[in-house]
Amino acid sequence: MIGMTIDRRELADFLRRCRERVRPQDAGLPVGPRRRTPGLRREEVAQLAAMSADYYIRLEQARGPQPSPQMLAALARALRLGGDERDHLYLLAGRRPPAGPAAGAHVAPGLLHLLDQLTGTPAQILDDLGNVLAQNAMARALLGGVCTVSEHGRNVVWRWFADPAARAAYPAEEHAYYSRLHVADLRAAYGRRGGDPAVTRLVERLSGASEEFAELWARHEVGVRRHSRMRVLHPVVGPVDLDCQVLLAPEGEQRLVLFTPPPGTDTGERFALLGVVGTEQFATTAD
Repeated sequence: MIGMTIDRRELADFLRRCRERVRPQDAGLPVGPRRRTPGLRREEVAQLAAMSADYYIRLEQARGPQPSPQMLAALARALRLGGDERDHLYLLAGRRPPAGPAAGAHVAPGLLHLLDQLTGTPAQILDDLGNVLAQNAMARALLGGVCTVSEHGRNVVWRWFADPAARAAYPAEEHAYYSRLHVADLRAAYGRRGGDPAVTRLVERLSGASEEFAELWARHEVGVRRHSRMRVLHPVVGPVDLDCQVLLAPEGEQRLVLFTPPPGTDTGERFALLGVVGTEQFATTAD
């Protein structure tokens, strides 16, 4: 990854401590009566990882070369690292961690439980590509229901760039700002996913459908969307100012988005009115 460098001192310390935690019998090695080293010996790690002992010793002495991704994968297996430990190993070595499995459309139970508790606050659950996976009644009343439409129709990035009607619910002077937010967040997901088929297909389709998207994508701006301010022009209750707070799951693949009233606004009153008028569909679905 651009800007990543190997941290030899931290890498050496991490390797040593991981080696000391692995019991020889867990790695299929004999314990022996005269073993005084806690965990594995350096030579044993090298043997398990199919590398030379001298190469591994130099890594633990913080004077080795930068390991290749293949070498790091072998070390992770030899040291029996979990997923978080493996990713940490890659980062210390200045390498991109392997892409994990995509979250898909299955919503984490904890996020669904939290969504169910939010009855007076609009809230949605999205994946990192912008697909709306679930939303509560207040979010449907505020933003329209999009969870039952087609693959691309339920994607907020696709709707923003491919469906002119989707932008009608937002002030025209803020469109450029929202466009950059969408593209920077999708660019972060693209890098995190390592170009898997789902994100590649979405980017290719967006690039073909929108010159604006293609131009913004070429800028290579990156920024995970964690919070923002927005205004929705609702057809029934009028303009609604919102603070958008994004709560990320640990893997970053799904997020809970809360739409809360900014201080000093009448958004709370408009939320109360939304609860009375119910769901109003005011955006056309794009396929």
